[in-house]
Amino acid sequence: MTISALLESKVRAATSHLGNVDARVQTAADTRFGDYQTNIAMILAKQQRANPRQLAQDIIAKLDVADICAPPEIAGAGFINFRLKPEWLAQRFSEFLNDDRLGVPQPDHARQIVIDFSSPNVAKPMHVGHIRSTILGDALARIAAFVGHRVVRDNHIGDWGTQFGMLLVGWKTELNRDALAADALAEMERIYKLISARCESDPATLENVHRELVKLQDGDAENLALWHEMQRLSQAQFDAIYGRLGVKFDVTLGESFYNPQLKTVVDELRTRGIARESEGALCVFSDGTLPEKEDPFLIQREGTWVPIPAIVQKGDGAANYTTTDLATLEYRLKTWSPDEIVYVTDGRQQHHFRQLFAIFRRWHSDLASKVTLAHVWFGKILGDDGKPFKTRSGDTVKLADLLDEAEERAFALVTEKNSTLPEADRREIARVVGLGAVKYADLLPNRQSDYIFSWDKMLSFQGNTAPYLQYSYVRIRSIFRKGEERGALTEQAGDLVLAEPAELSLAKKLLQFGEVLPQVLDDYRPNLLANYLYELASTFHGFFETCPVLQSEGATRASRLALCDATARVLRQGLGLLGIEVPERM
Repeated sequence: MTISALLESKVRAATSHLGNVDARVQTAADTRFGDYQTNIAMILAKQQRANPRQLAQDIIAKLDVADICAPPEIAGAGFINFRLKPEWLAQRFSEFLNDDRLGVPQPDHARQIVIDFSSPNVAKPMHVGHIRSTILGDALARIAAFVGHRVVRDNHIGDWGTQFGMLLVGWKTELNRDALAADALAEMERIYKLISARCESDPATLENVHRELVKLQDGDAENLALWHEMQRLSQAQFDAIYGRLGVKFDVTLGESFYNPQLKTVVDELRTRGIARESEGALCVFSDGTLPEKEDPFLIQREGTWVPIPAIVQKGDGAANYTTTDLATLEYRLKTWSPDEIVYVTDGRQQHHFRQLFAIFRRWHSDLASKVTLAHVWFGKILGDDGKPFKTRSGDTVKLADLLDEAEERAFALVTEKNSTLPEADRREIARVVGLGAVKYADLLPNRQSDYIFSWDKMLSFQGNTAPYLQYSYVRIRSIFRKGEERGALTEQAGDLVLAEPAELSLAKKLLQFGEVLPQVLDDYRPNLLANYLYELASTFHGFFETCPVLQSEGATRASRLALCDATARVLRQGLGLLGIEVPERM
């Protein structure tokens, strides 16, 4: 049990006679007034029309926390502040040092969570637009699994649709085999753009594209073989990117996998009256059960609410993304019986998922009532000009090129700082630092915010960056290397000595690790972990400046070394949960 959870249980016991209220205890906003605080008195006072400070005093009188804290104090309009006793904190920290989970509690109920993320398209290179979904989804999967949930990482590949008619025509008429061997995705992208441009001015090409697409959909052996080859070549390059990023999936299924279910989905929606025909298409309209402002099938125009239906079958009989996503959702529920399904995509798809979830609740109310459906959306990556991040020529930035540049820029920095290291070592450090910098810069902002992509900022060794955190870890490891050289690591750790304010502050910050990870999953925000790690590193540097480690002696040195080791462990584990490695030297 974390410290906040322990204090919450004490607060609940002291307020049980006042009703069932969510007794949240959080780290104090200002540590001058305490370590933890709760606003329970203010919540109860509002309900009961009572004086919050008087109610806080009554609660304090019933609180049984004498073994944990100094007497609680009241601040402001009725906050109750808790200040931990140093001797209790030392005992708690001793337990933390022997905990492989670093204070992260096992969940009361381990959830089965399906996380849908990354989702590139076959025959197209992964680009800068795939960074956020891939990195954010991977971090959430790592954190959920470490906390103790069962996670299914699902990569929903785009491998079906009208673009394959163009690709088939281009493959048969314009393919450069040498270029395909050198860079398959770049060549497939070239022929796609070429045929797509021709379709706009040449009706014969457009008709040929349609003919090849129909042949593929009808199971033509030649076209199926070419389509499978496109999938194979694409997946090989996707896997190369994922390998560099350390991203893994449990399941990779393309949209085509769900094609056999689409007709059944459409028929059921029609039969059950959920979808009806409109202008030749089959659409889902509002059923009037939601307030207008919350109804995803209504939109306000000129002061009037008008329908904005979801199309589940086009006028030509073809299915679309909504149809496929409904079939996918049904498959996931029946295959894994998840408690939660998380979709990690950009913010432009918010309306699509609102409609998708609403349709599914009407179609499968029994299944939908058992699962949490969450659209974890994120903002855009911008250039210095405030516009979507692109190359100088205005093209989309390919992800492989971006990662290459990250490593090269990091290599220049590492060489500048430590040119005597062998090149192979500098290259490996640059890989870890460069890729870590890109990932951390993406995870640090509130995920729903846009952010400006800045090489200088993300690769800086100052401020809230991955290189700063990695350097903090390396600095701690160097303490132990120096200690071994001096023979200063021989003392056996006995009772911990936490006497200095900086020692106590670092121990408290370390014990908060177990509180942060569940909060990350509450609203799918890894930036909470990133900011915690930065605060931890900053707290450590304050400790290191004021509390000599190797120069101290006896129990004091052993205790300070224990603080150093614990900080290194949490930094390594925390960064690892963000998908970021740490080097041993920099």
